[in-house]
Amino acid sequence: MNTSATSANSRGMTAGPLLALALLALIWGYNWVVMKIAMQYVGPMDFAALRGVFGTVLLFAVLWAVGAPLRPQHVGKTLLLGLFQTTGFVGLISAALNVGAAGKSAVLGYTMPFWVIVLGWPFLPDRLRGWQWPAAGLILLGLLLVLELWSGAADATSSLLALGAGISWAISVIVFKRIPVDSRNDLLSVTAWQMVFGMIPLVVISLLVDERTIVWNSSFIAALVYNGVGGMALATLLWLYILQRLPATISGLNALAVPMVGVIAAWIQLGERPSRAEGLGMLLILAGLALLTSTQRNVQP
Repeated sequence: MNTSATSANSRGMTAGPLLALALLALIWGYNWVVMKIAMQYVGPMDFAALRGVFGTVLLFAVLWAVGAPLRPQHVGKTLLLGLFQTTGFVGLISAALNVGAAGKSAVLGYTMPFWVIVLGWPFLPDRLRGWQWPAAGLILLGLLLVLELWSGAADATSSLLALGAGISWAISVIVFKRIPVDSRNDLLSVTAWQMVFGMIPLVVISLLVDERTIVWNSSFIAALVYNGVGGMALATLLWLYILQRLPATISGLNALAVPMVGVIAAWIQLGERPSRAEGLGMLLILAGLALLTSTQRNVQP
């Protein structure tokens, strides 16, 4: 009787985080389609800046609601984190989506776990070992096929921007691992303040760059709200909940699930049909990420 109750409680404790992981994959995966739609009504830097401002306000509202400290901690490292996590990733992704496909950008942006290992070896204990070597080979081969540098300047530019976003995100992960975070509130505080530090350059760039006039219609406002409420505030809370309750290897599957949702949603809603080379390349990248995630013992966001 006690054993059955314990087993049921254990299943319940696991079911919640797994449902949260699935919901997070849907929110972040579909957001690639939402961002692509938003690009019809706004310039990429204006959208990046608006996302940053909206997300910052919401994250500080979350900080206040949970009683987390509002003062910034580890300012130097948090500033560096914001420059790569928010300025670099959000800015480059917005630029990539302005001229490129949503599904393809999602796959390239989510090559982050691979770049963490490649770029982090001088600073982190993570090293390619065992089956991670063939996983890296699959990802590199997939990148060559997805980039299709022979297909045209515009398409190649978009792909390189999305890939740069993934590299910027990876550098932010390496920086984050150097920041001592002891509690959920500390993590929320670092997340909110890196958004502040990263949002400021985006706002400055948006003011300096001449872009098309923003069309404030219902579609654009809905996309902005989705990014702020779903993609920023709700997704952050879900991610923290998952990290607290699931093993790192399972939570790392987010890097595989999100681009899959992005590719499928873009195919259905936007009619983005990958070429044969792109399709094969995406499959190789996703297979490599799956193998990399399953063999990585110490994944951290």
